[in-house]
Amino acid sequence: MGEIAEEFPVVITDDDRCVVPEVELTVPKTDDPSLPVLTFRMWVLGISACIVLSFINQFFWYRTMPLSITGISAQIAVVPLGHLMARVLPSRRFLEGTRFQFTLNPGAFNVKEHVLITIFANSGAGSVYATHILSAIKLYYKRSLPFLPAFLVMITTQILGFGWAGLFRKHLVEPGEMWWPSNLVQVSLFGALHEKEKKSKGHMSRTQFFLIVLVASFAYYILPGYLFTMLTSISWVCWFNPKSILVNQLGSGEHGLGVGSIGFDWVTISAYLGSPLASPLFASVNVAIGFVLVMYIVTPICYWLNIYEAKTFPIFSSQLFMANGSRYDVLSIIDSKFHLDRAVYSNTGSINMSTFFAVTYGLGFATLSATIVHVLVFNGRYTIITTFSVS
Repeated sequence: MGEIAEEFPVVITDDDRCVVPEVELTVPKTDDPSLPVLTFRMWVLGISACIVLSFINQFFWYRTMPLSITGISAQIAVVPLGHLMARVLPSRRFLEGTRFQFTLNPGAFNVKEHVLITIFANSGAGSVYATHILSAIKLYYKRSLPFLPAFLVMITTQILGFGWAGLFRKHLVEPGEMWWPSNLVQVSLFGALHEKEKKSKGHMSRTQFFLIVLVASFAYYILPGYLFTMLTSISWVCWFNPKSILVNQLGSGEHGLGVGSIGFDWVTISAYLGSPLASPLFASVNVAIGFVLVMYIVTPICYWLNIYEAKTFPIFSSQLFMANGSRYDVLSIIDSKFHLDRAVYSNTGSINMSTFFAVTYGLGFATLSATIVHVLVFNGRYTIITTFSVS
């Protein structure tokens, strides 16, 4: 790609420039249309990466501190595999002379194949939100949905997001200002893995530095992950009075507000905002303000003012409780047809949540309107009417 750029100089006009400086400096504007894209190795590695990441992330999603393997991991792992397939696969052309001719090995492994494989990996790296529903039915109610209803539930929730993006694509997708910072990390990595870099004497290359950091990070994870799990959350505030309920509510990093709690586990750190290294300052500050508002203002006020008898239950818990604070048996209020038994429910009493769980659950529903609010605030009150009429 660099040779073509040198042979045919690219003229950059104002229309080609991005309004976001980070994108302008990171994303290349050159292209080599001769590079093969839909190759055999692209399909094999792409589909494999999608399946593997989907399984791994869903498997670790059930942890208290979920371990997420991002698409960047697959982006790195497929490079040696792609070069290996380019070396060992036969270059023979099948059905030559017809419109269906193809080859298993069209040449060197290139950046376009790599990008498509990474797109496959990214699509499988995210967990499907409807899994919460299916998991709850299986784990808590000891039932299982048939394949078709379960599949429809999962597809519906996935398509809902694409539907909103499609309706508001003019305002949320097409503008150059709507950039995704974490994607720039992958774009930079593509450049580091495929561009030929001249190594200065006495200095390590970007690839060497990357490999050193990669090995070191994997080696370090053994400490908080297996050998010394205390590093996940060091709640030093609780050391002063371990038996105090108030101190544990304030200082516990796993069962309280986590005031002063320190984490040396990257899983704990990245659970805050994905990878903080890939997020710009304004995004981190935005999330931090929301976190402080919910965790350290709204939740404590609701709890210590005893709203809805909040002090009867833990301040931080995902469990369901009865009015006296004991664990709620959800199976007891479900009949044989998997319907709510209203008579039993009336005798057992209403379901109660912890304060933090109730607040975050309510905010989860509130975020559903975030797209509409964003468009209204930034694009005017008549935008939605225009958008729906055009769509």
